[in-house]
Amino acid sequence: MISQRAIELTTAAVTGLFGVAVAVSSLDNGIGWGERGVDAGTFPMIVGTAIALGSLYNFVRGALVAHEIAVTWTVLRRVAGLFVPAGVFIALIPSLGMYVASFAYMFATLGWQRKLPAWKTAAIAIAAPLFLYIVFEKAFVVSLPHGALFEMMGF
Repeated sequence: MISQRAIELTTAAVTGLFGVAVAVSSLDNGIGWGERGVDAGTFPMIVGTAIALGSLYNFVRGALVAHEIAVTWTVLRRVAGLFVPAGVFIALIPSLGMYVASFAYMFATLGWQRKLPAWKTAAIAIAAPLFLYIVFEKAFVVSLPHGALFEMMGF
């Protein structure tokens, strides 16, 4: 079980590190005034500092929160059931391409999580990437990632 305090502190730490990374990386671009006006790193420095300070404030407030249980294992399993397949889908795009990965994602999530009948699962899993192909490749003439699989097949 995960407490509200753990969620608050973890989120504040992660966003704080992000803010610090933005601020530090902006130093490479220069901050302040240059010959042509404001240097390129000034705005990222301001934004990174604001994120870091806001995160510090949230960290302090999060430390004061009671240890109430915010997420149970049942809820965490349901959330993981949403994000783990999405992460696998994203990881498959470079190797399988958008269309095959979309088919696999739709087939797995609809069949496994939603427990739809096999014919509905297959129909939707075929229709979704086909729709993506028609809309992006034909209508908008924008190529989505085809992946290494399609490259090996000569597409």
